[in-house]
Amino acid sequence: MATETPKTTAPVTPGAGRVDRTTPKIDETSSATNGTTVIADGVVAKVAGIAAREIPGVHALGGGGARALGAIRNAINATDLGQGVKVEVGETQAAVDLTIVVEYPTPVHQVASQVRDAVAGAITRLVGLEVVEVNVTVDDVHVPGDEDEEHEESRVS
Repeated sequence: MATETPKTTAPVTPGAGRVDRTTPKIDETSSATNGTTVIADGVVAKVAGIAAREIPGVHALGGGGARALGAIRNAINATDLGQGVKVEVGETQAAVDLTIVVEYPTPVHQVASQVRDAVAGAITRLVGLEVVEVNVTVDDVHVPGDEDEEHEESRVS
């Protein structure tokens, strides 16, 4: 009779990534029904994108290329609400990286702080994940009227 050796897994090294991917804690307030819930990264990115866009002073999300592609998507009514958002999702935690464009003359640091708070709050409230960090990169400042002048010049030519 052969004895079977127990299988072991490699220990989780704290600080190895931004998100703790260890086994979730048991929530005693959850229902008695067994099962798991898997939340796709795209869902978390979409919630973060919607929350960021609701902040006054945020003109757009994403870098230049992403915004150009987003303009094409908007033209065909296929808006990507997760544009400019990257997430890392674990069992109980999430980390978010956002790229935004701020409206001039809104204080950039104030907008970034409000975006951080809104995104963390929305993910915690709607998805139920602990947000370990929200990194905001301000890619550009939108000056009202610049786009109108560019469109006028292209129509006149």
